[in-house]
Amino acid sequence: MKLLKIIQSYFLLILIALIFSCKSSAQESVLDINSYLALADNDKIYPSEKQIEMLEAFVPNEAYQPAPNINSRVFWDKIAISKSGEDYLAEASSLLDKAPEVPISDEIYRRANKEGNRGIYKPRYYRTMDRLERFILAECIENKGRFLAQIEVYMQAIMDMKSWLHPNHDNRTNNNLEGKSITIDLGARKFGTDLTLAIVLLGDKLNSQIKIEASSLVQKRITDSYLASCRGENKLNSWIRSTSNWNSVCNSGTIFSTIANSTNSHDRIVAIGSALNSATFYLSGFGDDGYCSEGIGYWSYGFGHYLYMAQTIYDYTDGKIDLFKFNSAEKLKNVGNFPENFEIQNLNYAPFADGNIVAANQKGNFPYALSAYYYEALKSDHFKFEEASEQLIAWSHEEIFSNSNTSETKVLPDVTYFDTSGMIISRGKQEIPFSIAIKAGHNAENHNHSDVGTYTILFGKDYITGDIGAPSYTAGSFSKTNKARSSWGHPVPRINNTLQSNGREFKGEVLKTDFKMNSDEVVMDIKPAYEIPALKLLKRTMINDKIGAGTIRIKDDFEASENVTFGTTIMTFSKYEILDNNTLTLTNKNQKIKVNILSEGGAIKINPEPVPVKALRNGKDAIRIGVDFVDPIKKGSITVVYTPMFE
Repeated sequence: MKLLKIIQSYFLLILIALIFSCKSSAQESVLDINSYLALADNDKIYPSEKQIEMLEAFVPNEAYQPAPNINSRVFWDKIAISKSGEDYLAEASSLLDKAPEVPISDEIYRRANKEGNRGIYKPRYYRTMDRLERFILAECIENKGRFLAQIEVYMQAIMDMKSWLHPNHDNRTNNNLEGKSITIDLGARKFGTDLTLAIVLLGDKLNSQIKIEASSLVQKRITDSYLASCRGENKLNSWIRSTSNWNSVCNSGTIFSTIANSTNSHDRIVAIGSALNSATFYLSGFGDDGYCSEGIGYWSYGFGHYLYMAQTIYDYTDGKIDLFKFNSAEKLKNVGNFPENFEIQNLNYAPFADGNIVAANQKGNFPYALSAYYYEALKSDHFKFEEASEQLIAWSHEEIFSNSNTSETKVLPDVTYFDTSGMIISRGKQEIPFSIAIKAGHNAENHNHSDVGTYTILFGKDYITGDIGAPSYTAGSFSKTNKARSSWGHPVPRINNTLQSNGREFKGEVLKTDFKMNSDEVVMDIKPAYEIPALKLLKRTMINDKIGAGTIRIKDDFEASENVTFGTTIMTFSKYEILDNNTLTLTNKNQKIKVNILSEGGAIKINPEPVPVKALRNGKDAIRIGVDFVDPIKKGSITVVYTPMFE
């Protein structure tokens, strides 16, 4: 009997051990991102020893294979008979006789660097890359060798480039061109990705020497450069600590090239570890409410590449490292739903910062598809991809990219309030909706224009007045003297000829919101955006009266300890007509509005000036219509009243 009890106790202990073992295995089946991030060394990007130990349990020993290689005919023959595969092959065939357009000459590179002239090199870069990746996938589909010679010509052309950077991203002495440094930028990461695609998909179909040289160059220019910066050995790839789209775009390409091309398993592990640490910076650039200060275009570009990296790492680790949730599933879901929440109406958006009025999904909607799948955002009615890596993910994940036709009808709410970011959209519900987006924000946001208090008004499908958006990226576009990037070029006040200052502390604060069925009111304190000692109060009030055709009012109240000059601004691309000292009209393609100006404290004058920036993304010939008090005063207000007109 005693022996029996001993045996029973022994088996009980084994059972308990098995239970705890199973629980432990279940808990360790996925990487705990919060625990991982907590083990970082003093905010370093390169993973700590403890972080590396965690990763070793989740990262495979073998390199990443983004899709079966060309010899895996079951996969590629299935693609070949699909509609997307047939279309892809047809497009590639039409481009087969096109010669690569790189390398560009040193003269062009230096000129582009000096002038900031993107037109003389950027289209050549991207046409070359886009054709190469299309040829690679087309050869995998067809498997007849028809594209191989041209693929090798393109690969060699890319390998012959002294620098893979956009020339305007090199320093003033062109160190990358001169071989004194190696930096990764938005262009370099794509060159690395495309060479890697050829290496891992075409394998022994490629000339062995080209394959060896390409692999070595990707290791040197992408992986080694990245890891050196992450270790803190240089400050070349400063984007590893950026909150802008550069972080996600460059990280995504770097990770793809490293985990697919590098033969060193440790490199693959620490690259992923570095990307996780770096991602904390990128995601901190979004509000907890999902607000993207860079605008709708950079959401698509930046967050799209973050999602691409997330899917790549998810696939590589068999779901064990999940960047779709990262360290805050709720925040990521909000970011994924940003486009739907940010829309004003008719698929138009506020062009705040360097944003666009229209969404970028007309060019490619990869991030929209993944956001629908992972974050329950609205489904796209079609799928279109800008890069071969996105197309590969689509072919490998039918569950994400199937049933594109959707009967879902989007009904926008009356109001969207990004409360952690101070950004409000008040939507009119008239037959021709009259709506406004207005933001507080701060003047250290990504692509910031020093524009606390700026707004955009839409009448139906027409952008009628407000923020004029981004200057095109030409020489001087990022200069502090560019008026389109200062508060001079935005519908905000100017006091004592002083504009808003730059920095996180120069901000607006939403003091009050009152959202009702027929009207919305927002009150903001925008005084902190200005460095004016005499200024005691500067309050902006927006009222959207939705009754009838609608009326939108923007009122600026101010008070100072001494007389100051004060004025506000109406910005527009519309045709304007001044009717009298207090009235004008704005006429756009389809709509027309009347603008009444009311003042308290003194008489005002209307002073229209052309914006001296011709290269604006959302139009040309923008006008700044200044509305200024004739004489300096201590206290007063200006109210601009916008009312639809019907002829």
